[in-house]
Amino acid sequence: MTRYAWLLFDLDGTLLDYAAAEEAALRATLADGDLPPSDAIAADYQRINLGHWRAFERGETTPARIRLERWRDLLELHGHDTGAAAVLADRYVEHLAAGVDLVEGAADLLLELAATHRLAYITNGFSSVQRPRLAASGLAAHTDVVVVSDEVGVSKPHPEIFDVAFERMGSPAKDDVLLIGDSLTSDIAGGAGYGIDTCWFNPFGLELEHGIEPTYEIRTLAELVALA
Repeated sequence: MTRYAWLLFDLDGTLLDYAAAEEAALRATLADGDLPPSDAIAADYQRINLGHWRAFERGETTPARIRLERWRDLLELHGHDTGAAAVLADRYVEHLAAGVDLVEGAADLLLELAATHRLAYITNGFSSVQRPRLAASGLAAHTDVVVVSDEVGVSKPHPEIFDVAFERMGSPAKDDVLLIGDSLTSDIAGGAGYGIDTCWFNPFGLELEHGIEPTYEIRTLAELVALA
């Protein structure tokens, strides 16, 4: 007996190893721009990028702006000509789309759960990055229900993106859906605000943020089987 009919997965940091893909793409892009691929520059990029995506979650920017402005901000911070930002933005997306490593245990988990549940994906990201990664990683084989923020014009945690997901899932009862994700601010806050149960994938043992309470918390993906 399963608790949920549908499992709604975040992608980056939950099923896809975004940290590995980001590091490889960032260093390759810096090399393309004749910039030193140092740890300091990598840390600055990650901080700038996170700030832009948090602004997107608040509805203050767009994916098109993020794609360009994160590179312009990085170049400006390190005293380089910002005119190269557009080229580096394109190269970064190309490199990132090639990052298809899965989080440990993701492949086995999905094979097991696909036999007992309906699966769907909901992701804040660029279509040109997420669609190739879904296909090349094998994740696309488990469902045809995929919601990409770049394609629908709204992101987690906003309820409108969950409206799209539920429509594509055939409008199941909210009690029949469990959201699984690694981000408290977009996944867990978004799912809870929409009225569905949430499972926080927290492999690094992070502390809960004030006011955000997942239904479940797991450290490994394998733990999800007993909850779903």
